[in-house]
Amino acid sequence: MFRAMTVMTSPKTDPSTAPPADDPSVDFVVIDVETACARVSSICQIGIVGFRDGTEVFAYETLVDPCDEFSSFNTRIHGITCDHVAGKPTFGHIHPIVDRHLSGRITVAHSYFDKGALTAACLAHDRTPIATTWLDSVRVAKRAWPDLPSHRLNALTRFLGVRHKHHDALSDARAAGIVIVRAIEKTGMDLAGLLKPAPARGGPAPEAAAAGPLRGQRIAILGAPRDGSLARWLAASGARVVASVGVTSTMLVVSQDQPFGKFAHASAPFRKAEALRRAGSAIVIVDEDDLRTRIGAPPSD
Repeated sequence: MFRAMTVMTSPKTDPSTAPPADDPSVDFVVIDVETACARVSSICQIGIVGFRDGTEVFAYETLVDPCDEFSSFNTRIHGITCDHVAGKPTFGHIHPIVDRHLSGRITVAHSYFDKGALTAACLAHDRTPIATTWLDSVRVAKRAWPDLPSHRLNALTRFLGVRHKHHDALSDARAAGIVIVRAIEKTGMDLAGLLKPAPARGGPAPEAAAAGPLRGQRIAILGAPRDGSLARWLAASGARVVASVGVTSTMLVVSQDQPFGKFAHASAPFRKAEALRRAGSAIVIVDEDDLRTRIGAPPSD
């Protein structure tokens, strides 16, 4: 059992007094962004939290005018509309604040979507790229709790007993920071150790069962290892789990734990599967939970 963790939150930072990069009172910072549409440069909210010795020491949050359209898909996720950002600063205006918080530090993000969004926003607004050392809290969580069925942020906060409002940039940043703090406690590793690549683990794909509802299927997996829990379930259902999408693949299963979020369609395996379909292949692209529902298996999380 994991106890619920009460975090003492700090007041939002006055940008003029943000701790500089060489301030030893900050071990790492965490950033999360929300975007207005499918263009990753369209940042409409940003949250940054600083941690020292496992405790939050500062927080910064603002809505942002993305200088772009709002899609109904994205608004359904985070609830932000064009009315909310009317009169708010653009990314170009807040770039110096973000740079002051992140530059020269270790910056945590839950998957590298936020890194890509910052890079794209700097380019779109003609601002200097932010020089920071990135640490993916998804990778850290998988290292600390490899047997969890999901390493999505909302699943991790449930597991860790952390209060969390999903798809609010400040709450997401705070939660990802707590994941790092708990992972340090769990593994005994420091930040330098977590930044190093994890040792290779696992082995070949499990052998397909002689019978099952997926018998005869050749399935590639997006976003999960070929010897992990999803692969074992597919193999137990009769499927042969293949290393990558190819001309003989019959299905691409998108793991519910995949790190690409709503942009999974932009990943190389997804694009390859779509290209094969356009060329006449019968390959099927399906979400893990949808597949479990189809064949009458319980959901994974």
